[in-house]
Amino acid sequence: MLKNNHTELIKQWTRDLGFDHCGIARAQVLDEDARRLESWLNKGMNGSMAYMENYFDIRIDPSKLVPGARSVITLLLNYFPGQEDPAGHMADAGTGVSEVLQAGRNRMRMDEDREKGPGTGADRGKGTDAGGGKGLRMSAGERGRSGKGGLGMEAVQGAPRVAKYAYGNDYHEVIRSKLKILLERMRRQIGEVNGRGFVDSAPVLERSWAVRSGLGWVGKNGNLLNRQAGSFFFIATLIVDLELEYDTPFAGDYCGTCRKCIDACPTDAILDNKVVDGSKCISYFTIELKDQLIPETMKGKFEDWLFGCDTCQDVCPWNRFSTPTKETAFAPIPAILNFSTADWEELTEDGFKEIFRHSALKRTKYAGIQRNLRFIAP
Repeated sequence: MLKNNHTELIKQWTRDLGFDHCGIARAQVLDEDARRLESWLNKGMNGSMAYMENYFDIRIDPSKLVPGARSVITLLLNYFPGQEDPAGHMADAGTGVSEVLQAGRNRMRMDEDREKGPGTGADRGKGTDAGGGKGLRMSAGERGRSGKGGLGMEAVQGAPRVAKYAYGNDYHEVIRSKLKILLERMRRQIGEVNGRGFVDSAPVLERSWAVRSGLGWVGKNGNLLNRQAGSFFFIATLIVDLELEYDTPFAGDYCGTCRKCIDACPTDAILDNKVVDGSKCISYFTIELKDQLIPETMKGKFEDWLFGCDTCQDVCPWNRFSTPTKETAFAPIPAILNFSTADWEELTEDGFKEIFRHSALKRTKYAGIQRNLRFIAP
């Protein structure tokens, strides 16, 4: 009875913290998943992500991460952008963006003025980019403050695109804080509990645990799919040495004969039998490849993706059930939706660090963004 009460309490606490789904599985060695992972690595589908070859035993055995592990709690947090944004939200979030951009532009103009001589700046004030004429171009922050932006808006047409998961604040920071609160609450109200939380940053096969926890199945595009809500979720894992009631593993596969994600992948990274060649994925090239050059054989295939890629999720029929996230931390940074190609090109490193200081985009760093920008240029 105590085990059942603990389970109910934990699931209620996860709802209180804003998680959309919670499933619990018995901690055990993932033998079948180990064989699939080994085969995938042996084929070199991890590309230059050598870290995926490390800690193989830890990836498949939760007790090596948490001694005496009894339960694996899997949590899903929706990040799908909403259809509307509350009035003024973008204005608040946009504060400082235009100032950062304008400061960079001003410095550029001052340098040009010094080169061209007196009067140049005043004359240029009559132009389309720096003066008060009808052709004045609004900066990203100014567009945000004007209300021309929102959770459901698409980015500027033809502008570089960013994957939806990176629209708002870095999910690592957001979810880690929630996991910390959850574990502290467990210790305070249940007793001594040894546990560790993970968010896409440790050797944990989170999708396998999600399936074992009854939360969905792994689709042909390698993403976890939930029949009620699609795939736009972050997956978090909390391993504890506490015995709990376990959910029934998800046994179905509802992709059927659908091949939309396979056919739509711009780089043919999605293969048959639910295999994704990570070394061909746009997300790999734009994020994981770091400072290396992107192979010229991929030129023209990125479809304006600057950071990550959502193509396989956007075409998935199950994502018609996606609903707007309620997590305010995932509200889009105005620049993500409002930046034009010119804005991205004019962005300085200081500006990048200021605007995206809480964003997942900082993972690829300014140099990576600039490299990606040059690569997707016509």
